[in-house]
Amino acid sequence: MNANSESPLRSALLSAIHRVLSPIVRVMLAYEITLPMAIELLKRVFVDVAERDFRLNSKASTDSRISLITGVHRKDVKRLRELPDVEANLAPKISLSAQVVATWITEAQWLDDKGQPRPLPRLSGKAGDASFETLVASVSQDIRPRSVLDEWLRQGVVSINKNDEIVLLSNAFVPREGQEEKLAYYGHNLGDHAAAAADNVLTAGNPWFERSVHHDALSEAQVAELRERAAKLGMQTLTQLHTLAAQPADNDSQFPADLDFGSKKKRFTCGVYFYSTDA
Repeated sequence: MNANSESPLRSALLSAIHRVLSPIVRVMLAYEITLPMAIELLKRVFVDVAERDFRLNSKASTDSRISLITGVHRKDVKRLRELPDVEANLAPKISLSAQVVATWITEAQWLDDKGQPRPLPRLSGKAGDASFETLVASVSQDIRPRSVLDEWLRQGVVSINKNDEIVLLSNAFVPREGQEEKLAYYGHNLGDHAAAAADNVLTAGNPWFERSVHHDALSEAQVAELRERAAKLGMQTLTQLHTLAAQPADNDSQFPADLDFGSKKKRFTCGVYFYSTDA
């Protein structure tokens, strides 16, 4: 590709990156992360990506080669490569509340005939195993169900009906005050979406599913209706995928339960989002 044909493509890429970075910078500024701090972080990202994804013949790159392809000074490359892995502890730590909700909305014993999370008696003595108390205990016995209930009532996640049953008001536990947990999911979800999009731009064949629908000239009422509909359809999809992923694979039964598959184990992320602003 010659310089003339590369220029429009690079211009389009820079415009796309500007749009991608704008909401990220908004969050950074809200947390008082300034340009010098961002530049230091960006240097590290350039070095990490060059070292991981741009090796020659699968061999570790030298500091000089990484400096050449990234533009980061060789002394900085050496310093940054000696730092501990920045992503080692960034996987979102799923809270107990999120685990309890996931169990409630996917496992058959907690669902009604329509596949919806059914109201649960508060105490196990009133309904054997099918109670809020036993639901929480099935996930963890390290915390009292009453503590979970009090917190959920405060956050508006559940209500108590006239039969003293706990009713789930939302099919997804969204962290409301735990900023550390919010930021963990922010990095996980946005990072995986960006990784899928990057793969689709840089590689040909067998792309990741990554689609969106968009319209303009809509009224506030139309957007409100679409937002509610998207949340309902999206939650149905995510719940079905969660249930399917929780089932053992057909070939898992061929192996002992304690067998270590090592690098053969895979993870996945599937996200659904909705966004609206002025046209």
